[in-house]
Amino acid sequence: MPVPLVLVTTSFPVRGDGSEAAGSFVSDLAQEAGRHTSVRVVAPGPQAIREAWSPSVEIFRYAAPSKPLSTLKPWNPADLRWLVRVLQGGAAATRQAAGDGESHIVALWGLPCGEWARRAARLTGNGYSVWLLGSDVWSLGRVPILRALLGRVIRDAKCAYADGYALADDAQRIARVPVEFLPSTRKIERLPAVTPAPREKPPYRLLFLGRWHTNKGIDLLLDALTLLEDQDWRRIECVEIQGGGPMEGQVRARIAELQAFGHPVVLGNFLSKPEAEAAIVRSDWLVIPSRIESIPVVFSDAMKLGRPVVATPVGDLPRLLSTHKCGVLTSDCNPSSIARALADALSTSAQAYGDAVAAAAEPFSLSLIVERLLRTAGRES
Repeated sequence: MPVPLVLVTTSFPVRGDGSEAAGSFVSDLAQEAGRHTSVRVVAPGPQAIREAWSPSVEIFRYAAPSKPLSTLKPWNPADLRWLVRVLQGGAAATRQAAGDGESHIVALWGLPCGEWARRAARLTGNGYSVWLLGSDVWSLGRVPILRALLGRVIRDAKCAYADGYALADDAQRIARVPVEFLPSTRKIERLPAVTPAPREKPPYRLLFLGRWHTNKGIDLLLDALTLLEDQDWRRIECVEIQGGGPMEGQVRARIAELQAFGHPVVLGNFLSKPEAEAAIVRSDWLVIPSRIESIPVVFSDAMKLGRPVVATPVGDLPRLLSTHKCGVLTSDCNPSSIARALADALSTSAQAYGDAVAAAAEPFSLSLIVERLLRTAGRES
């Protein structure tokens, strides 16, 4: 049997309501890896406890608050207490999951998980890999002390990955060692063969699916919707805004304004994974108005479910859309550019992007990703 894997993460399902962000990907990764080897997952939860997730996957929970760790503020005394508790609990759970036997630790993501993995690997003699997100490199990497910690985590790892092409280049500049591209993607439960194609002509259904956070550009999209002409709105059956997050008050207010003008904009919520797939399938276009991205998981979800995208030119989205022609790229990250791209998309056939979308989905194979991690683990055993 391949070397056991220890997956260390700050995001993993607890309630399964969609609020765990990247956690649904980690869950799918653990289940796929569990088909080949035993897997131990270090993950947040209401309390420190061990759980049997499946016959081959065990969860080592460390206590964490119900809200996302990224929203904790060190200057808030209550949040600071939680941060200290999480840092101590996550490190202890990682050491416990690594055990005394042979295993390979995979940190998802750079900080603090990478530091927990580095310390546990040093104590146990096991190797570790680190997988980086844009928030690691483009947010934490701007803070000098965190940038130094991140560089050490990357350099000491047996292998370092990043879930975007540009992100890998930027991480390599931080650590001055090679960083490989490895996409993060979720398992799609719906079979492509039975997924209906998007409509050939308008009126279309548009979908935003993600966190209501400034990085994800939900405010840019809502501003763009106010700039659409009447002829554009006649080509829209519905705009779904699904998700949740720190901008909830602003999102609700802006949607209420759009609805007051008679525009068919629907306010949603966090969606479970099956609900998210259903939302993508009932849409014709997925809108990604982000200010900062590498490759969002929702992009690969859309490709696997046959939906073209309207996306801003950030991270690797320009490269993906120019290579595969799988949607419409805005000229800039501002409301007017997004409005023009939406108008262009509404004037074309969403169904005509079918072959291009299918080609863009090919690199995002969860089984191939797991095979690559297991090869790395095997080389280091």
